[in-house]
Amino acid sequence: MAAAAAAALQQSTAALKGRNPAVRGAAAPISTAVRSLPLRSSSSIAAIPGALRLSRTAVVGAVRRRRRSGGATMMDTAAGSYAAALTDVAKANGTLEATSADMDKLSTIFSDESVYKYFANPTVSVESKLELVGDIAKTSSLQPHTANFLSILVEMKRTELVKEIAKEFEKCYNRLTGTEVAVVTSVVPLESQHLAQIAKSIQRLTKAKNVRVKTTLDPSLVAGFTIRYGSSGSKFIDMSVKKQLAEIAKQLDFSDITLAS
Repeated sequence: MAAAAAAALQQSTAALKGRNPAVRGAAAPISTAVRSLPLRSSSSIAAIPGALRLSRTAVVGAVRRRRRSGGATMMDTAAGSYAAALTDVAKANGTLEATSADMDKLSTIFSDESVYKYFANPTVSVESKLELVGDIAKTSSLQPHTANFLSILVEMKRTELVKEIAKEFEKCYNRLTGTEVAVVTSVVPLESQHLAQIAKSIQRLTKAKNVRVKTTLDPSLVAGFTIRYGSSGSKFIDMSVKKQLAEIAKQLDFSDITLAS
């Protein structure tokens, strides 16, 4: 998905320069592929059945209310407001699961530096960025309301929040579906049956309706694995050999031994 979006940025700027002087000399060209979704501007979205209904006024009001409540940075507050608006639409459309998958895709796509920089480039016109939104929607099979949501972020110049919005949306999704997220870190990828066993164990510990397992790799563990779960990853289970070696060294009081990090 990220590769497909990045590939769109590698197209020649020749055709684009001819019809869009605003991006002359821009470092990141845009694909001229035909869009598969009829993207709309924020002013016309309300007329589309089932589309995202989100206005600048509503978002600004939500941001101000969240800021008055305190305890969050400006970026977190804005991301939370956008995520809440998207969650409301997904609930109304009965597409929470599919929208969650869409936001995972967008988070991955915007982790690509070339994609992020293209949307952040002020010399590239909004029209051109919306065209790339169409390419992303097509190659990633985004739902219409998710594609429209991304187009609104482009128009409001808030695409730098995409990854944060994805995180906030995941929190909303987890609360609504009773899902516990467990991050499993190991030296090598674990077999699916082992991950399933871990998920069942976390479900028993947390009494959650659902458990979503995310995996990462860390060679410094030597062997075994760790599990982080709970609110903001507050709970931690360490089944790694690295921990066992550290405990042995502590018991034997080998103060002159330093374990590799």
